[in-house]
Amino acid sequence: MKTGKQPLYTCLPVYLFPHMPPMEGRSSMPVIDKATFEELKQMSGADFISELIDAFLDDAPSMIQNMHSALATKDVESFRRNAHSLKSNANTFGATELGGLAKELEFMARENNLDIGNRLEVLNEAFGKVAEELKGMRA
Repeated sequence: MKTGKQPLYTCLPVYLFPHMPPMEGRSSMPVIDKATFEELKQMSGADFISELIDAFLDDAPSMIQNMHSALATKDVESFRRNAHSLKSNANTFGATELGGLAKELEFMARENNLDIGNRLEVLNEAFGKVAEELKGMRA
């Protein structure tokens, strides 16, 4: 990491996600943390977990699309809100990589920075993996 003052969003991933390798190496993480998912399944009930999965799979693409639209119109607040919601929903299912990517984008937007490089594409790819795995985890 460079020395001197840096925007907060460039430092946060290192401190908030020290266990996460850099963007290009994140694929070694499990797509869904099984312990988190099983806890959710136990709390919600096996019958209800499929409904929760379906709601997430219906809502998340809209959030990602809203982030694309907000990026195009430079609507930082809309981008931040959608990243925040996606982060929370992903973490609920144990989709830690997706949640971490969304959290990183949320913090960048909180700093009024939408210079996100390819992070939205990486997030979209991570969602695709999560969606595929969650479809197989329905009760």
